[in-house]
Amino acid sequence: MLHLRCVLVGDPCVGKTSLVVSYTRNGFCVTVCVDGKPLRLELCDTAGRSEFDTIRPLGYADASVFLLCFNVAKISTLRSATQRWLPEIRALAPSAPIILVGTQSDQRMNTRRGEAIEPSVMGQLASRLQLHWLECSAVTQQNLKEVFDLAILHALCHHRRVITTNIAQQQQNQNINPNFTNTIFVEKEEQQRQQRPTNTPKNSGGGLKQNLR
Repeated sequence: MLHLRCVLVGDPCVGKTSLVVSYTRNGFCVTVCVDGKPLRLELCDTAGRSEFDTIRPLGYADASVFLLCFNVAKISTLRSATQRWLPEIRALAPSAPIILVGTQSDQRMNTRRGEAIEPSVMGQLASRLQLHWLECSAVTQQNLKEVFDLAILHALCHHRRVITTNIAQQQQNQNINPNFTNTIFVEKEEQQRQQRPTNTPKNSGGGLKQNLR
């Protein structure tokens, strides 16, 4: 069974753990089916506090996809996402896909004016950063499944790219010429043809005389 690893990153208390618990129902792994085939999705909830700065990057190893989380009701968490967490992810896992995720969307209406982040702002920012984005709520589960569906899609694409790159690298390391085998076969066949004795039919003298008559 294919195993994918989804890592959630962001400030403390933005709702990373709540997303995991609400989606998996109190677990950190879930089995889903894609195109009729099962796969195992592991969810890694990282600590956002500064005292874990030396430990947190260990959770980035072998990540298939990152969910870069911020609270849509607290604009400072979005600044942290773009100025702190995004550079860290790109430095430590440069090839892994990243999805920008706005959490606690159910709290937007209860937030003071100017503090909440509007979807249009999120869309413009994501476009500038060249990231896909979604907002969701762990409480109402609005868009929750869509977030992890998108994560699985990106993780699968990343997994396939890694496999393709590894195969190409192995071929390059072994100096494999894809036409080498065919060239040997053609040259060997040509040599055998040239070395094969020519069987010319022997004409009898009687037959020749009969033809001349």
